[in-house]
Amino acid sequence: MINVGIIGAAGYTGQTLLSILLSHKHVNVAAITSATFEGQSLSNVFPVFAGTKKPLVFEKPDYDSIVKRCDTFFLCLPHRESMEAAAKLLDAGKVVFDLSADFRLKDHAVYEKWYGVTHTKKDLLASAVYGLPELHGDKIKNASLVAVPGCYPTSAILGLAPVLGESFIDKSSIVINSVSGVSGAGKKAMGDFMLAELEGNFYAYGAPSHRHTPEIEQEFSALTGEKTMVTFIPHLLPTTRGIYTTITAKLTEDKTSGEILNLYKSFYSGSRFVSVHDTFPRMKWAIGSNRLYVSAMADERTSTLIVTSTIDNLVKGASGQAVQCFNIRYGFDEKVGLGYE
Repeated sequence: MINVGIIGAAGYTGQTLLSILLSHKHVNVAAITSATFEGQSLSNVFPVFAGTKKPLVFEKPDYDSIVKRCDTFFLCLPHRESMEAAAKLLDAGKVVFDLSADFRLKDHAVYEKWYGVTHTKKDLLASAVYGLPELHGDKIKNASLVAVPGCYPTSAILGLAPVLGESFIDKSSIVINSVSGVSGAGKKAMGDFMLAELEGNFYAYGAPSHRHTPEIEQEFSALTGEKTMVTFIPHLLPTTRGIYTTITAKLTEDKTSGEILNLYKSFYSGSRFVSVHDTFPRMKWAIGSNRLYVSAMADERTSTLIVTSTIDNLVKGASGQAVQCFNIRYGFDEKVGLGYE
């Protein structure tokens, strides 16, 4: 049994983690923290957890106390706050799964440019493993610090990974349009994220400088073996959760949809959480699951590759993927706790 602590357990990702880990047969949730709800019981703050076998109370994030009770930690903190927390926990010999962006980018200068703050724990970046199991499962097995990918990058990277190493893709022509539910903005979002603004509304935002852009480019560049840049355009959908991504790129050789789809099926043949389809996936398929659904086809008339993928931004795009990494790290079946046992 692994004793687990969740730092920042009251946000959307923290709640989703709790819903998974409280039923995980190899996990004992030993500590949950929240500065807002310190001293209050989990079931009182979130009645959905009423009736859980073990009563849990939110604590203040006192690391000196918590490290004595936990073997591993999930950090559900805002960007910038995870740096110091991760360093303290790693110094105490703990395994850390960080759901913020603080350790996803290998180049601290890139992080500082896109996030606008100084990275105070640059020395940890080299050892951090980018927690995308379908691409980095072997590295996750021995990691002490796992940087769980962002939601948009997960849908985009896994959406295009099977063909990025192929010669028939024009790597300079990649355009990514992603649509997300509002939970991706977190609980403290206001203004444009209020119901009165969202209902019946739909719009693009953040382009061309959304913070997930360098994360996508980093992983694409690793797959292509050369610097690969993308045009990334996120959109906000008036729904709670889910991401739907459409990717296009120019084909430099004649390819049929069947040939491309076969590449996807081969690439993901051993994957436990990717489903390849010959029709456009629907976002509702992914809600509540840790699965990515993907389809790829060739528009032979315009020599264009069209890829569509969908995930639940809170599960495969965050907490579920973190647990998938946890399972790999501790040698458990990848599906434990994720509804596919």
